[in-house]
Amino acid sequence: MVKHRLYAFLGLFFPVLFIQQWLPMREYNSPAPPKTIEERIDSVMKLMTLEEKIGQMTLFTSDWDVTGPTMRANYKEDIKKGKVGAIFNAHTAAYNRELQRVAVEETRLGIPLIFGYDVIHGYKTIFPISLGEAASWDLEAVEKAARVAAIEASAAGLHWTFAPMVDISRDPRWGRISEGAGEDVFLGNAMARARVRGFQGDDLKATNTLVACAKHYAAYGAAQAGRDYHTVDISERTLRETYLPPFKAALDEGVGTFMTSFNELFGVPASGSELLIDQILKTEWNFNGFIVTDYTSINEMVDHGVVADEKEAGELAANAGVDMDMQGAVFYNYLAQSVKEKKVSKQQIDEAVRRVLRIKFQLGLFDDPYRYSDVSRQEAALLAPEHLEAARDVARKSMVLLKNDRQTLPLSKELKSIAVIGPLATSQADLLGSWHAAGFAEDCVSLLSGLKDAVSSNTSVMYAKGCDVIGGDQSGFAPALTIASQADVIIAAVGEGWDMSGEAASRSNIDLPGHQKALIKALSGLGKPLVLVLMNGRPLALPEVHQQADAMLETWYAGTMGGPAIADVLFGDYNPSGRLPVTFPRNVGQVPIHYNMKNTGRPMDPNDKYTSKYLDVENTPLYPFGYGLSYTQFEYSDPTVNKSTFGPTETVSVEVNVKNTGQYEGKETVQLYIRDLVGSVTRPVKELKGFQQIVLTPGQSRSVRFDLTVEDLKFYNRDMEWTYEPGEFDIFIGPHSAVTNAVRVKLLKK
Repeated sequence: MVKHRLYAFLGLFFPVLFIQQWLPMREYNSPAPPKTIEERIDSVMKLMTLEEKIGQMTLFTSDWDVTGPTMRANYKEDIKKGKVGAIFNAHTAAYNRELQRVAVEETRLGIPLIFGYDVIHGYKTIFPISLGEAASWDLEAVEKAARVAAIEASAAGLHWTFAPMVDISRDPRWGRISEGAGEDVFLGNAMARARVRGFQGDDLKATNTLVACAKHYAAYGAAQAGRDYHTVDISERTLRETYLPPFKAALDEGVGTFMTSFNELFGVPASGSELLIDQILKTEWNFNGFIVTDYTSINEMVDHGVVADEKEAGELAANAGVDMDMQGAVFYNYLAQSVKEKKVSKQQIDEAVRRVLRIKFQLGLFDDPYRYSDVSRQEAALLAPEHLEAARDVARKSMVLLKNDRQTLPLSKELKSIAVIGPLATSQADLLGSWHAAGFAEDCVSLLSGLKDAVSSNTSVMYAKGCDVIGGDQSGFAPALTIASQADVIIAAVGEGWDMSGEAASRSNIDLPGHQKALIKALSGLGKPLVLVLMNGRPLALPEVHQQADAMLETWYAGTMGGPAIADVLFGDYNPSGRLPVTFPRNVGQVPIHYNMKNTGRPMDPNDKYTSKYLDVENTPLYPFGYGLSYTQFEYSDPTVNKSTFGPTETVSVEVNVKNTGQYEGKETVQLYIRDLVGSVTRPVKELKGFQQIVLTPGQSRSVRFDLTVEDLKFYNRDMEWTYEPGEFDIFIGPHSAVTNAVRVKLLKK
């Protein structure tokens, strides 16, 4: 032990000596270190006891942060005993360095810890919530946001983020819709890849990267009734067509870890699903990273009713292929006994430990366990000016202009007076959204502050709260109406509080909560231009306020620089370019509603009662997937193709001309959808298969081309084979999913 500590001490001051002498002794007990990671893993595992191996399969939270219902008080003693291999909710360089010192210098083998945290949309500099980032449809911007998050988080001693969440969700009642990319598989795949690239970079050994974690595997977003943690009951076809593809996209991009979900699937909780973990993820997809459970999800299999006790739950999880138990201490308490009873094999344990150690080696933690613990780097990285500017840029790109009658927006900075009304106008905390890591409200710039900084010194900006987000009364209406009646324009900041979406934040009513609808109605009665600034983590049902407002800007939860970013858009310094990544229904009774639903045998006919429709509301949404306005206007030509028939080895090129017919330069997201007219199984009415963003000046036009192959036309056929079928396809190109102009092509057999 004395020699061990001496080498560790010398390693802090003499890295070369540390690498040359400490590692041979600790890893392999050999004078010549093996060259490959796999050989190095072998050398470590030969020295490990069963208890130490199970320790590598155990993840406990620190007492730094609380993100679940239970906490373990003795995690520091567990580290000393080599009984825990990973810690989450511990961050900052100095704090994590001390925990790492215990693991490296006070345990028998000195295997370094891996530190994880929920760095979802920023660490200290907070970007828009993930759903908002997806609304940018800007893959470079989304990758940039993840890159900044990785730079800051890694500087604060972290190695691992529990992101991206790649769950497809089509139910706005589900609070965690805010954490993903929305309803569409194609867009979800693209966002998953961009976020993995941003977090992991080109080389995990670089100290400014994080190992990413694709979650929640799988189909968590399909929870019945939109109620978090609830049952999921879908077909294998739906699983493979809709919910698995973003996970495969993340894997193909090189994601290092996966996290299991809380829900059951096909009657088995995901953390015990041999189908999901061993068969699909490890065998079919050949994933070689490690799989961690979500918080206490192994323990919760007892409540699911598929196991009698936690010991049996641990056996089910381990045999299904789970490599690491988050917080539940099931592996910690029972796995050694299960191995002794031959209910879990030693080979299964070794395979799990090998996967965990592989990530630690890829991170370079065995070469230098303190490489992420640099206080000076942390101080330089957090809230760096370039990070704040990036957050402002991504925030404005994420905003979606939902309505703009009579060109109410952009506003002039020379207005004599502006009334800013609403419970979210001065809020800093609500800009953060859920899962805001180390983001602090005091670092955020509120909407009111952003507006005041943007306008002329001659402009009077008046403020009144009006009402609370939820609860309260209407006693604040009178002062709000008084100042609103004196203003040239009214800006009302309304929506949800930050904690009304995210985990464990499902809602059965997705209207504006509290008295906010009544406040908007009263403001609209003044006859003044009324601009609504929406802050929310999910699609809301807004049919009444859509009628009452002159302009509506969806800003989601915009992050640290939310106020200035919103002001940039409202005053025209940035022309809004966001597009909805998820459908906004007219009311909750339409849910689930998404653009790529299938037709029925009785398609809606307004003149025939006995067709698929409602008696009290239209079938169409309030705002369709892909929708978003600009301060300028774009005109599309009809799409054309280079060939109307093509074979399986050919490419069909589809072109459309887009012209800016307005008065502002603007960015347009040109979207391509297909419809397979006849298949061996029923097919969606539309499917997104491509998008491109172009910037046009007034009067400028550009031809936009998409190239399609049979890979874009494949689906799971009647025999559940991933293939294409010959036949006719309609190809649509336009500004959103409700586009109708199409061209028809035919795919031949040969």
